[in-house]
Amino acid sequence: MRSYIKVLTMCFLGLILFVPTALADNSVKRVGGSNRYGTAVQISKQMYSTASTAVIVGGSSYADAISAAPLAYQKNAPLLYTNADKLSSETKTRLKEMRTKNVIIVGGTPAVSSNTANQIKSLGISIKRIAGSNRYDTAARVARAMNATSKAVILNGFLYADAPGIIPYAAKNGYPILFTNKTSINSATTAVMKDKRITSTVVAGGTGSINNTVYNKLPSPTRISGSNRYELAANIVQKLNLSTSTVYVSNGFSYPDSIAGATLAAKNKQSLILTNGENLSGGARKIIGSKNMSNFTIIGNTPAISTKVANQLKNPVVGETIFIDPGHGDQDSGAVGNGLLEKEVNLDIAKRVNTKLNASGALPVMSRSNDTFYSLQERVSKAASAQADLFISIHANANDSSSPNGSETYYDTTYQAAKSKRLADQIQPKLAANLGTRDRGVKQAGFYVIKYSKMPSVLVETAFITNAADASKLKQAVYKDKAAQAIHDGTVSYYR
Repeated sequence: MRSYIKVLTMCFLGLILFVPTALADNSVKRVGGSNRYGTAVQISKQMYSTASTAVIVGGSSYADAISAAPLAYQKNAPLLYTNADKLSSETKTRLKEMRTKNVIIVGGTPAVSSNTANQIKSLGISIKRIAGSNRYDTAARVARAMNATSKAVILNGFLYADAPGIIPYAAKNGYPILFTNKTSINSATTAVMKDKRITSTVVAGGTGSINNTVYNKLPSPTRISGSNRYELAANIVQKLNLSTSTVYVSNGFSYPDSIAGATLAAKNKQSLILTNGENLSGGARKIIGSKNMSNFTIIGNTPAISTKVANQLKNPVVGETIFIDPGHGDQDSGAVGNGLLEKEVNLDIAKRVNTKLNASGALPVMSRSNDTFYSLQERVSKAASAQADLFISIHANANDSSSPNGSETYYDTTYQAAKSKRLADQIQPKLAANLGTRDRGVKQAGFYVIKYSKMPSVLVETAFITNAADASKLKQAVYKDKAAQAIHDGTVSYYR
């Protein structure tokens, strides 16, 4: 790195008041069965050993399940699924295990046939069916079966992805879930709001779900929206300040799992967030980081939620915003030597760090992702704007002599001294070991980007471009990947 960029001011702040405590990996559990019926059964086992009442809906009747969830909570009953024409074996066995005496079927005979109802009756169980002429009417009838309340949750009756995140809130507060469509309010919904004297409503979903014309016709409405299903679920947790001591995680496209899982979240007065099956979604990562979530229960077995997602949730770096700063760029090439330009080496390694942290569940942000120049002040400002949790500046070293060699990591004492040193202490030995370079240790220096960044910050000097042996490694993809792996592993270790 050029000497005019490496400011050599040393800033000592005296007494360190806080030393970070080593943390452990996050707790991740899984509840699931071999299919939607089995998963609902396993969820019920987390809540009840016995249950005098159970609520049963058709396994593909998602609207019925959504409206039934708050009723199930109020009746202290599990929500179970069945095939339309035959009582599912998993559900049948579970009803016997719980010694259930009463079943409330939500939905008409196309969803749960008379034959299925008769099979339930043959177990010595009394049946009550709540069904309307359509999903709006069924939801309205469910609302009438619930205790009196002045508030309701409003959803688009055909957009099931809006529902799972709001179900725990609705259920634990005793609020019915009613349906509209995007452009109009069904008469059944209007009638039940009037009959139950609903004076305020919570709308889950943006204007693409329920437009402003409908929204403005609702009693004292409040809207919670998001750019997608994952962000919506996260925003529900944030805006309603739902408890996150244990967070339930479900596949945003697996509606049977996520609706049943939401009843478990409600039972435990917790929240539910959504992701996709193969990779933890951005919305989920952001709320995990902002709420410092560390205990998770996954709803559904693989492939509904992959092992990769489970590992991301377990990783203590999940949801952390890590600012990665590849030094130099464009007209500022940085150090030059042995056929290498520092700016290119820095960017290559930084991109690899970005990929690895992203795969681990973090939210990496790069100061530059191409050959662009940003001033030191701009880099610091970018990290602050990103509300980064850590700042990692990546460089390669240089000297007028070709003899100096090895790897070193710097921190500054102006802000977050103890945490910055901890981060440096975690990265440095791994870097030297991975590259097989001389370990030059952890050092203090007032380099601008780590001096003025207010979050824990380090500057990593991977190796010397001006030393032939070091430079030969920085030319090879395998060693640049090893350097990136060391920075990744040190960052993860910082949180352990």
